[in-house]
Amino acid sequence: MSTRRGLGRGLEALIPSSPAEAEESGLQEVAGARFAEVPLDQIVPNPRQPRQVFDEADMAELVHSIREVGLLQPVVVRSTGKDEYELIMGERRWRASREAGLDTIGAIVRDTSDEDLLRDALLENLHRSQLNPLEEAAAYQQLLDDFGCTHEELADRIGRSRPQISNTLRLLKLSPAVQRRVAAGVLSAGHARALVSVSNAEIQDRLAQRVVAEGLSVRALEEIVTVGPEGSRRPARRPGGRAHSPRLADLAARLSDRFDTRVKVELGRSKGKVIVEFATVEDLERIVKMMDPQ
Repeated sequence: MSTRRGLGRGLEALIPSSPAEAEESGLQEVAGARFAEVPLDQIVPNPRQPRQVFDEADMAELVHSIREVGLLQPVVVRSTGKDEYELIMGERRWRASREAGLDTIGAIVRDTSDEDLLRDALLENLHRSQLNPLEEAAAYQQLLDDFGCTHEELADRIGRSRPQISNTLRLLKLSPAVQRRVAAGVLSAGHARALVSVSNAEIQDRLAQRVVAEGLSVRALEEIVTVGPEGSRRPARRPGGRAHSPRLADLAARLSDRFDTRVKVELGRSKGKVIVEFATVEDLERIVKMMDPQ
C-alpha cells in the first residue's frame, strides 16, 4: 500500500522536490528542504521527543483516517546518513502510518536546523499554491502543530482572516467519506462547511449523498442542516414543479455512492439517461475501471 493513496497535496505542494519544479510551479524553492517519499523503516524516532505517551483512542482514530483517506500531512525528518532519517516532527503520523500498513510516508526532508526559515518559506508558498479546501486545512494544521504558528500569525502571513483560517481547519472534522468527496471536488467548500456543523458522521454521509444525487445547492443544504435532516426529506423538485421519482433518486444515490461522484438519473417520456460527473481525467479513469474492471 502506498502513502500516495488519498494524499492531499497539503505541504507536499509547498515543498518543490527540485529547482526545476519550483520554477515550473511558480513557488519559491525552500532553502534546505525538499519533499520526498521515504520508506517507513528508514526513519527512527527523535530520541529527544518530549512526548512518550500517545493516547490509544486518538491513535486508533488517526490510523482509521489514514486507511480511509490517506496521510494528508507529511512528517518532517532530517537525513542522518545514506537511507537513514531521524524524525523531527510528526511521530504520531509516523506511528499511525506503520500501524495502517503503509510502506512509505510523505516527508519534508530538512537539511537545515533553522526552523524559522523553513516555517517562513512554507507560509510564503502556502499563499502561492492552489490547494483544495481539505489540503489547505491540512497544511494549516501542520503549520500550527509543528511550527507553533498561531491563527493570527498564519492569517497575517497569507492575507486571510482569522475566522477564515478557523473555518477551514474545521473541515478536518468531516467524516472520511465526506473528506474524500471534498478532495475529489465532488463537494464544494461551501457544502463542506455546512456539513461540518453536523456532529453525527452517519448523517454527514447521508447528507453528502443527497447533495451529490439531487444536486443540492449550498443554500439548500444549509436550510436542511438548520431545520434538521429528519424533517426535510421531501423529494427534490424540478423547475417545472414535477417531483423526481423516489425510485430514480434512490438509484442515483446508490450509483453516486458506488462511484464516489455525482450521478444523475433522468427519465423522459420515451427514454432515460444516466449522467456521471468527474473532476479530472484521472478521476474519469478511476470511474471507468470501476464500471469495467477488465
